[in-house]
Amino acid sequence: MMALQLNDIQIRDPFVLPLPEANEYLLFGSTDPNIWSGPATGFDCYRSTDLLHWEGPVPAFRPLPGFWSHEQFWAPEVHRYQGRFFMFATFSAPGHFRGTQILSADRPEGPYTPWSDGPVTPRNWQCLDGTLHVDADGAPWMVFCHEWKQVHDGTVMAQRLSPDLRQAEGTPVLLFRGSEAPWSRPLQVPSTAELDFPAYVTDGPYLHRLSSGSLIMLWSSFGDHGYAMGIARSGSGTVLGPWRQEDGPLWGTDGGHGMIARTFNGQLFLTLHQPNNSPHERASFHHLKELEDTVVLAPPSTGIGNSGTTPGRQAL
Repeated sequence: MMALQLNDIQIRDPFVLPLPEANEYLLFGSTDPNIWSGPATGFDCYRSTDLLHWEGPVPAFRPLPGFWSHEQFWAPEVHRYQGRFFMFATFSAPGHFRGTQILSADRPEGPYTPWSDGPVTPRNWQCLDGTLHVDADGAPWMVFCHEWKQVHDGTVMAQRLSPDLRQAEGTPVLLFRGSEAPWSRPLQVPSTAELDFPAYVTDGPYLHRLSSGSLIMLWSSFGDHGYAMGIARSGSGTVLGPWRQEDGPLWGTDGGHGMIARTFNGQLFLTLHQPNNSPHERASFHHLKELEDTVVLAPPSTGIGNSGTTPGRQAL
């Protein structure tokens, strides 16, 4: 395996899984050189002990013959749940709607194999970016996006999952629409030029419970300066909200699809990809300051990594 720094790793939708028992971090994401077209290879992960220097790639998922999807493998997240590791990832195929399927492994780096029987998002919906959230009562939910390509004003939805994460239970619940955020802007691409109504993107939801007990959600769309990421707050402290949007984005310039993690010394940091155009996207990490009911970007202090280096493109 190669010794790498962040600038060496092309990755979208980065997701960091801290492993305190091993004193290491795993970095997952959309790692095919071209995730937009052509045959997909799978998902890789990278490992680090200091969030600065990385080893990899490690093949975390490779589809077996007969797997239903062969293209557009997106946004893998890995969550520890009931003694196993579960990957939530987006797949697509001709004749099938895009959706999030759940994979599983007994080791955090994989190899991951299918756990759910195909996508757990509705089979006749265009969906993406499912994330696991275990609510305060212990119930597992998947929060995902109903894609703008089908509903035009993209939405963020919540779907109850069975306790073993094998299947969906009940019907999806609407949490909010992309147009509800004051900072979000209609998508401006050729495919929307002839629409009679604006199209709003919803991407990459990720829920985080603050020390105060408040529940927030990161999610991405487009703002005044390209791809961006904002925060919604749950008024009830549960996944069902109601969700209230912050006025401005947490990250407003050509970057997004993020998540929140902690270093082994307790520092909170934001993970996102920047810029948003392929093949130049890289993981980027930034200090966060936790407030009573939200988080804000904080200036570097002692650094994110175990070595005390400032976070950013070169150092996680």
